[in-house]
Amino acid sequence: MLTTTTSSLQGHEIEQYHGMVHGEAILGANVFKDLFAGIRDIVGGRSAAYEDELLRARQIAIQEMCDEAQQMGANAVIGVDIDYETVGSNGSMLMVTATGTAVRYR
Repeated sequence: MLTTTTSSLQGHEIEQYHGMVHGEAILGANVFKDLFAGIRDIVGGRSAAYEDELLRARQIAIQEMCDEAQQMGANAVIGVDIDYETVGSNGSMLMVTATGTAVRYR
């Protein structure tokens, strides 16, 4: 599945717009507790543990978005936007969402 942040596909004609698609992943409070326990991973102000979890959440959200697009008959998602939000009491969870427009191109 082709994904892009742009609103068009250079060199390709969009034949059909299927509509908006989305995917999300939520990292719970236990993930953050585990990550704080692994604080020793911090090197140069970066935490490999946090980065790995965010990467995993982003991949899940994008995959869910693409799966939804494929079910609609699309072969690409354009205008992709990825968002990060805290949810839950006291912002105890992080939600990663991916949204875009499902299209069929040739």
